[in-house]
Amino acid sequence: MSNDVVISTRVRLARNLKDYPFPCRLSTQDKEKIIEKVKSAIENSNSPISKDFSFIRMSELTPQQGVSLVERRLVSPEFISESQGRALLLSKDESISIMINEEDHIRLQVINNGLSLEDTYDIADKLDTLLDENLDFAFDDKLGYLTQCPTNLGTGMRASVMLHLPALEKSRAIGRIAGNLSKLGLTIRGAHGEGTEPNGALYQLSNQVTLGISEKAAIENLKNITMQLISQENQARTRLCSSIDIQDAISRSLGILKSALVISHDEALKLLSNVRLGIVSGQIKNVSTETVDKLMLSVEPATLSVNLNKNLSPHERDIERAKLIQSALA
Repeated sequence: MSNDVVISTRVRLARNLKDYPFPCRLSTQDKEKIIEKVKSAIENSNSPISKDFSFIRMSELTPQQGVSLVERRLVSPEFISESQGRALLLSKDESISIMINEEDHIRLQVINNGLSLEDTYDIADKLDTLLDENLDFAFDDKLGYLTQCPTNLGTGMRASVMLHLPALEKSRAIGRIAGNLSKLGLTIRGAHGEGTEPNGALYQLSNQVTLGISEKAAIENLKNITMQLISQENQARTRLCSSIDIQDAISRSLGILKSALVISHDEALKLLSNVRLGIVSGQIKNVSTETVDKLMLSVEPATLSVNLNKNLSPHERDIERAKLIQSALA
């Protein structure tokens, strides 16, 4: 099954309003104008989905709350680097987020569980159309949607899948795969994008080419390569999980997670990755991949503190993380 390997799918669209400079050149007054225009475009639309959003001014969040949004992959690290003149529209189920005044005026993002590129793009496209009916986007007949960074020109779309690749990681095939993918207009990175490490064997595969290609062609290309990676990972898992040493590592990982009183973030992700491998290989029967996937997000440092509504020291976080994992796996 593809969802044994693919944890989630994301489609992100970059858009800018005509007659306004890019955010890096915007005045404080114009940033406020754009925030109000985008907010009104959503709130005043006739779509039922418009009632589903909460409006968040980034300047009103604590630094910890901002970092938690990044950890949950709802906003980019760049978005929380500057809070003034930035706002977020977030759906109740957190599957849709609209960043206002990040690198571009609008960064619309849709996330779904598992491999669902067409459905995720369809939601993003409908929201894009809704916004386009009320806002005048910067568009050129030859270049497509105009964006601050030239690498996003054209469709302005970045589609990605979050992959769990423990077997390919352990066999050290990721480096070779990454080199081949770049030739196909794709890139593979850590879970939080460019410059991040793949903790817990989590990798983000996304399209790089946005100019001279349609959204549907980019989606199809990403899906085809994803299916190839799924096949390679499953073959590698069959070989890997036949080893008694790997089976032992999986059993030990579950034992530690169920009994540890103190556990660090990195150790938790490593052990959860092993348990997830054990679940999909059939070795572990009484834990679901959904439980593990939720834990991989909720054990993040800032998210842990925000959910508990406490300012925790690193050691206190490690204690609370162990309690959370024990409770979820009980």
